[in-house]
Amino acid sequence: MALERSKLTSRKAPTSPRGTRNVTVTRRFECSPESVFDAWLDPAKAGKFLFATPGGEMTKVEINAIPAGRFLIVERRGGQEVEHLGEYFEIHRPRRLAFTFVVPKYSPVSTRVSIEIEPLKIGCELRLTHAGVPEANAAKTEEGWGGILDGLAKVIG
Repeated sequence: MALERSKLTSRKAPTSPRGTRNVTVTRRFECSPESVFDAWLDPAKAGKFLFATPGGEMTKVEINAIPAGRFLIVERRGGQEVEHLGEYFEIHRPRRLAFTFVVPKYSPVSTRVSIEIEPLKIGCELRLTHAGVPEANAAKTEEGWGGILDGLAKVIG
């Protein structure tokens, strides 16, 4: 369960290509860092929140949770299959997860997502940073990750 609604911020990415931003979303959870971290790599749980949209139907969730392992999450939206692909380049349970990310239907450009989880006296705080987001997509990206973290809160309840 989330303690605090995510703080959505968008800032110019200092090392990203011109015209992009880093999008950062922060959320507090009443659960342990391990519970929050593990949900990202468990196909049964991830399929309920990761890239899930209202009205969409998950058709495939494949996660190979090792460094250089890949994920493929496919959701049917309005009769079309939307693939979400990535490769893990950091897995440090329960504090840090980082991966490449691409949705070929919308863009061939691969970006990077990092998740940092800090333990608190009660629960933990998750900070997700999506680097290299085109400025024109920053608000939609913030909204999307906020919805994903809402879904995560429900899954780990």
